[in-house]
Amino acid sequence: MLRFGLFGTGHWAAETHAAAIDAHPRATLAGIWGRDPEKAGALAARHGVPAFGDMDALLGACDAIAVALPPDVQAEIAVRAAAAGRHLLLDKPLALNLADADRVVAAAQASGVASVVFFTSRFLPDIAAELAALASAGGWHTAKGVRFASIFQPGSPYGGSAWRLRHGALWDIGPHALSLVLPVLGRVTRVAAMDGPRGLVHLLLTHEGGPTSTISLTLDAPPEMAAKEFAFYGENGTAELPPGDGSAITAFGTAIDQLLEEVEAGTRDHRCDVRFGREVVAVLEAAETARAQGRTVDL
Repeated sequence: MLRFGLFGTGHWAAETHAAAIDAHPRATLAGIWGRDPEKAGALAARHGVPAFGDMDALLGACDAIAVALPPDVQAEIAVRAAAAGRHLLLDKPLALNLADADRVVAAAQASGVASVVFFTSRFLPDIAAELAALASAGGWHTAKGVRFASIFQPGSPYGGSAWRLRHGALWDIGPHALSLVLPVLGRVTRVAAMDGPRGLVHLLLTHEGGPTSTISLTLDAPPEMAAKEFAFYGENGTAELPPGDGSAITAFGTAIDQLLEEVEAGTRDHRCDVRFGREVVAVLEAAETARAQGRTVDL
């Protein structure tokens, strides 16, 4: 049984992380820490576990951590947890800059802990199977991704998220899009970016060996414009990714399964580990520079 310390008390922490850990047959919640003690207490009571006011005390009571907090806060906790020998089940993006992402990777490698970064779609069975098939087939020249979300409508649990308001779609849903294109087209070597209305950001990426991809993102789409599409084009024609078979809770349960496999086998080569999380942050940071300076950025 893998004992998880949960760091975070918001909607995603409560309705995905805590729910999935509680439902998993080989995982258990050891306790909850949050920046708001009242919320931590309420969520802990809901699951019948203690709320911790001291971060290190929770680290001492668990084998692994799950984090559902802003990325800059997550990075600091992940470094601390890795140094304490705790395995890492982290959220995307790994951090808000490459320096912090490098710190997490270095800490995980120094301690030898297992790590998984939760890019939701990568843990849904139909999408995972299709990505593996596309990567095996090869011959893809380009890809097009569209993620138009609408989180600022009344009733949205994410509309008041300060870090999403500040950093926008590039850092919130950009990691999801990159997690789908990188396994098929390979590492990004060049990034260009341009802004559009209503928080739109458009990325033009060059990948190792010459393939290209385009990704368009916003968190502030009119509800009628909401879209989630991803397609690849190449020697074998056109292939569209399926919508995803299963819920976020199902996907998080799969992430727990895969972290357990890493822990038990002693392997440290998960396809979505902190090194992959760092690769995604490198692209996002380059895109931020490209937007701000109006130029193409080489990685």
